[in-house]
Amino acid sequence: MALARRARGDTGLNYWPGFVDALSTLVLSVIFLLSVFVVVQFYLAQEVTGKDTALQRLNAQIAQLTSLLSLEKAGSLDLEQQIAQLRAGLASAEGERDKLRDQAAAASGAAAAQGQLSGELDAQKQLSVRALAQVEALNQQIAALRRQLSALEQALEVSETRDKDSQSKLAELGQRLNVALAQRVQELSRYRSDFFGRLRTILGNRPDVRVVGDRFVFQSEVFFDASQAVLKPEGMSELDTVASALLELEKQIPQDIAWVMRIDGHTDVRPISTPQFRSNWELSAARAISVVQYLISKGVSPQRLVAAGFGEFQPLDTAANEAAYSRNRRIELKLTER
Repeated sequence: MALARRARGDTGLNYWPGFVDALSTLVLSVIFLLSVFVVVQFYLAQEVTGKDTALQRLNAQIAQLTSLLSLEKAGSLDLEQQIAQLRAGLASAEGERDKLRDQAAAASGAAAAQGQLSGELDAQKQLSVRALAQVEALNQQIAALRRQLSALEQALEVSETRDKDSQSKLAELGQRLNVALAQRVQELSRYRSDFFGRLRTILGNRPDVRVVGDRFVFQSEVFFDASQAVLKPEGMSELDTVASALLELEKQIPQDIAWVMRIDGHTDVRPISTPQFRSNWELSAARAISVVQYLISKGVSPQRLVAAGFGEFQPLDTAANEAAYSRNRRIELKLTER
């Protein structure tokens, strides 16, 4: 055969071997597919059999559940009926409860109102008792105050009587005092006149010494240089005369007459400003003090002397000329009561 193939091959193409091989392959494939199909059918048959068994079981369970459901529905109807009955009974009970609650509230309100009225009545009674006690206490206090007022009125009447007597006595004493003071003033005026008369006699009629009202006036130039407060020798001589007259006056005036000799310093209106005196106040006061100190050194009692500085504020002449300035620069002696 091989030879024949070769011989044919020699003459042309040989398709048979290929056809046989393809056919064998196809047969084998069909056999394989049939085998697979048989196996699959076997497994499917097994699966279907299992499914049928499971389905039967499920059908049995469904039938059982349906039976149970029917029983449950019957029981549910019974329960619904029982629930409806219970609800009806509950509504009736609630109605009864509300009625009883209203009745209890009304009764409680009445009891509370009655209790409140009783409490208020008790409180009013207590307040009345307290008020009566307070009124009684106030009445007692008023009675005591009236007694005190009566006693005070009596004391006031006695005091007014005494006051009238005292006023009468004071008026009488005032009149006596005025008379005594007038007598003292007259007496002091007499001594003043005697003193000034004695000074006038001693000093004579000098233009730089004069009497103005109740004052004995010396021009400042008699005692001091311009803008100075140190006594000049001639000024000391003049003050020796004054000191002698004052010592004689002290002997004559009774001790019970309160008198002093006031030494007043005055300047003119022209301002002053020196290292020693910054104003006319200081200059006038310093001059008055110098005169007082000198009189004390001559034995005049310090209790009978007063120094005062008036500056330029008490002028005798308001003109703006040298004559007016000279008149205003002065030392005044005034015998007066203390």
